[in-house]
Amino acid sequence: MIIGIDVGPTRTDAALLAEDGAVRATAKVASVPDDPVAGVGAALAALPAPGGPVTRVGVGLRGPARAVVERRDLARVGVLRIGGEAARAVRPLFGWPADLREAVCADATIVEGGGGFDADEWTPLDEDAVARFAAGLAGRADSVAITGVFAPVDDAQERRAAEIVRREMGEVHLSLSGELGPLGLLERENTAVLNGALHRVAGTLADGLRATFGEATTVLVTRGDGSVMGLDHLRRHPGLGLGSSLASTLRGAATLTGRDGAVVADVGEHRIRVGALTGGHPQQALGARIGGVPVGFWMPDLIRVPRSGPRLEAELVEAVDRMQPAAGRLPLVVVGGGAGAVPAALPGVAEVLRPEHGEVAGAIGAATSPVGGQAERMVRVDARTDLDALLEKVREEARASAVRAGADPRRVQVSPVSRTPLPYLPGVALRLHARAAGPPHLL
Repeated sequence: MIIGIDVGPTRTDAALLAEDGAVRATAKVASVPDDPVAGVGAALAALPAPGGPVTRVGVGLRGPARAVVERRDLARVGVLRIGGEAARAVRPLFGWPADLREAVCADATIVEGGGGFDADEWTPLDEDAVARFAAGLAGRADSVAITGVFAPVDDAQERRAAEIVRREMGEVHLSLSGELGPLGLLERENTAVLNGALHRVAGTLADGLRATFGEATTVLVTRGDGSVMGLDHLRRHPGLGLGSSLASTLRGAATLTGRDGAVVADVGEHRIRVGALTGGHPQQALGARIGGVPVGFWMPDLIRVPRSGPRLEAELVEAVDRMQPAAGRLPLVVVGGGAGAVPAALPGVAEVLRPEHGEVAGAIGAATSPVGGQAERMVRVDARTDLDALLEKVREEARASAVRAGADPRRVQVSPVSRTPLPYLPGVALRLHARAAGPPHLL
C-alpha cells in the first residue's frame, strides 16, 4: 500500500492507494497551524487501517515556502561568489527585499576564480581568500552558499571551495549553485542562498516525519518539478521543495485522468490555482520569485484566480487559455475541495474533466510521483567536440541526481538530452538538459 498526504493552509488531505494506483480511501482534516508534521499525523489517523504493509509515504509540504514569505526560522548564510572582477558589476543579493536580506545574510564576498570553456581561459581559485572568509563566519553563520560564475561549464572550483569551507568551519550546511540552479548568475546564486537559509526548517520537518513514520518506512517529500525526494535529500536541498504543492496536484490530476497533458484548475477555499501539465511534467515557470527574490528552482507556472467575484468565469477562462500550449487544446481538469464552484461547461474550453477523488489530487500526486533528478550543463561545440560523450555525461549526471534523491538505481530512466542554442555566447554554445526518474529505493 501507498499513502499520500498533502498539507494545505487550511486542510490536510490524505489518500490510501494500492500499488497499482487504485484509490482505496481518502480523508480530509483541518491543518494544524504552524505544525505541518502534526497535520500529517492527524491525516494519517483519519485513514482506515491499510490492511497490509505500507511500502512508501509521499508528503507535500508548504513549510519551506512559508518560512521565506514570512521570514521565519531562516538560517544565517555566508554568501561566497567565485568570479573575480567580472563578477563585481552586480553584488550578491542584489534586489532582495531589505528585511529578507537582513534575516538571511551573515556576510558576502567575491573571490578570484572562474574562467570559460577552455583551460587557458580559467583564473585560479583564490583559496586563501576562501579560507579567510570561512574563518570569519565562525559563530555567525551555519550555512554557506557557494556560487561559481562559470559553474554551468565546470563546477570544480565550487567543489574545491566547499572543501576549504568544511576545513575551516566543520560540518556546516553547504549549498552549491551548480547542483541547484539554472545558467543565469543571479537566479542561480539566489537559489543557492535560499536553499541554505531553509536547511533548519527542512531538518525539523525531516526529523518530524521520520519520528511519525518510523525507520522502516520509505518517506518521500514532493519537489517543485513534479517528482519526489527522500528525507536526506530534503535536508541537503530543501529549496527543491518550493512550488511542490501545485506540482503534486498536477501529477495527481494526471494519475486520476490518465492524461499526461492538461490544464489543471486546483480550486481551494479562497482561490483557484491554474497550471499545466505537458508531456507528463509540470510546465515550468519563467521568472519565478519566492518572497520577492528571483530564483531558478524548477517550479510550475501558475496563474491565481480569485475564488469569488462577478468575473470568476471570465477570469478562469482567460487563465485556462493562457496556459494552453502554442498548438492544440488541452482539456481542463478541475480538482480540489472547491471544484464544485467551477461550472460544468466553460466558453472556449472544449473538455472539462472532474475525476473521482479529485478533491485530494495533491495527496494522490504525492503518493504516485516518481523520484526525480535533473542535470544541466553549458558547452561549446566545435569540430573537435565529442558531442556524444557530452550528452552521455549529462545523462549520467541526471541519473546520479535521481539516485541521490532516493531513486532505485536499477530502475532509473533518463530522458533524451535537450539541446538549446545559446546565441549570445561566442562560437556554437549549447545548453544541455536531461531529466531522470524512477521508483524509490525502498527501505
